[in-house]
Amino acid sequence: MTHSEKRIKFLVPIMLAFFVMGFVDMVGTATNYVKADFHLSDTMANFLPSMVFFWFLLFSVPTSMLQNKIGKRKTVLLSLVVTLLALALPVFFYSYPIMLVSFSLLGIGNTLMQVSLNPLISCVVSNEKLASTLTFGQFVKAIASFIAPILASWAAIKFNNWMLLFPIFIAVSIVATLFMGVTKIKEDEITNRSTSFWGCLSLLKNKAVLIFFLGIVCHVGIDVGTNTAAPKIIMERMAIPLDQAMIATSVYFFFRTIGCLTGSFFLAHMPIKKFFAISVLTLTLGMAGLFIMNNLIGLYIAIGFIGFGNSNVFSMVFSSALLSFPDQKNEMSGLMIMGLIGGTIFPLFMGLLSDALRSQFGSIIVIGFGVAYLIIMSIRFYKVKLS
Repeated sequence: MTHSEKRIKFLVPIMLAFFVMGFVDMVGTATNYVKADFHLSDTMANFLPSMVFFWFLLFSVPTSMLQNKIGKRKTVLLSLVVTLLALALPVFFYSYPIMLVSFSLLGIGNTLMQVSLNPLISCVVSNEKLASTLTFGQFVKAIASFIAPILASWAAIKFNNWMLLFPIFIAVSIVATLFMGVTKIKEDEITNRSTSFWGCLSLLKNKAVLIFFLGIVCHVGIDVGTNTAAPKIIMERMAIPLDQAMIATSVYFFFRTIGCLTGSFFLAHMPIKKFFAISVLTLTLGMAGLFIMNNLIGLYIAIGFIGFGNSNVFSMVFSSALLSFPDQKNEMSGLMIMGLIGGTIFPLFMGLLSDALRSQFGSIIVIGFGVAYLIIMSIRFYKVKLS
């Protein structure tokens, strides 16, 4: 077997796991349907994405310590099992409290997966290929994100049951678990070294680490925020029903998917800081569109710009963090994935401000703060560590 064939053999189960990782993005779609099913306020509904991403704060660093002991592949396997449980619960019990539990488990499983799966790629590809391969993984993840609202909308319209997407995702998760279970990947030697929780957090004292961390916080906040708010913005301004407005989420993930696909090419041929600046400029144009557009096509274009611009931010920041601290990959992975807590922080403030203003302009303002930080990061800070 050639080196290229071996790499493909290892990458197939990894990319299947990336596809399962994308299931977490159905939280935006599910939030809108659960809100309608149980007649929730914006604040109560936005507890759902918050419950998903809250666990990144608590479990990211412990997961990095866990994979020091058992290895990355076994940690990915554990994450797939937890994800399966999370997807199975709503199939048998559907209520607001059960959805909170289900989404909590989905968040825990995704935390385990994000912390272990991203650095697992570094065991398969060279440092030069890491950013572009991570971006391709994000492309595969984005496919799952893209089809979730389409499946939910189709099931709601044709069968009056949006939750049919859960059994479909369960089947895919089982396949991914089996593939990962039978694939042996040579990892860095498991040192069994003891790293404390506070020892990991102390890395945030390093200015570069803190910049990377806050970049992840804002990226995820923008991602989850736009994913959740886009249909509500369309409904508010265009006065159309939820099933039709859900296409806004598909538009966002379609352009995010295209962005990941093209990004894997550009990152192989362009300095990271240059492509980061282009991505942030695209994000800024999209945010401006959300503020001023009052027609359907204009709003779709704005949402598409945000999806495209935000698509590669995670890969660029995450890979830069790992490569900047090669001897602490597991710890850096845990810290960066802890940054996904942005998916909890942003929706909570979006819900509170939207309820206070009685308008989705509240959500747009909160998302705008995330974009503002990435602009500052691009102009003043990002160039410090990256070439």
